[in-house]
Amino acid sequence: MSAVPRFRTRPSHGDRGSDAVEDAQADAGLGAALDADVCGIALDGRCFAYVFPCQWEDHCKIGFSRDPLDRIAALHPRWFDFFCLERGALVQAESVRDARDLELELRAGLRAHNAPPPSAVRVQAGGGSEWFRGIEAAMQARVQALAARGYRTWPLHAWLRAALARRRDGLHEWSLAQLHVDELEGRTGPTPAQRRLRDALDAFAALDLAPEPCLPAAVLAWYRRG
Repeated sequence: MSAVPRFRTRPSHGDRGSDAVEDAQADAGLGAALDADVCGIALDGRCFAYVFPCQWEDHCKIGFSRDPLDRIAALHPRWFDFFCLERGALVQAESVRDARDLELELRAGLRAHNAPPPSAVRVQAGGGSEWFRGIEAAMQARVQALAARGYRTWPLHAWLRAALARRRDGLHEWSLAQLHVDELEGRTGPTPAQRRLRDALDAFAALDLAPEPCLPAAVLAWYRRG
């Protein structure tokens, strides 16, 4: 199987170990016409400086990551709602050191704009620092300046959509492993595992990667009941 969703699957039937979806990771999706190589979007073996703007205000996080999808999903379980993906950006770096330098360049001289993290962000996932308020125009200008210098830049929404589509092949088996039969058939109340699975599937839909064609019948019935 090619790229699969990088999640810790929930042990099933008899193994009552951790039922947590790994916090630092997000999901896969279905994109019939979307192929990362065809689109020219660099996904593998790269590192990026990123700008993740919040949805409802001029408040953003700046950082660097080898996998921006895993990084943004680590910060909030419904990252696709919490962050404004259309205003975000990635700058592709040559190395981790280069990405760190790009991050420092993006936020240079902005100490006066430092802000506390939003209360909904997972501080334990490294979300407690490098937040800034009131710098959207400056960030747009700095990303454009890096592009003019030859750095490859990506709209955040487009890159994340390609990354989700890349993981679609593992969605069938992964989604089925997340819930026990009683949860799938509605014989329990709401559980954390149900919430995490729904957040995961909603991410696909939010990026126009409908998950339904990739789901097993039992998971699809559960999802539609939601």
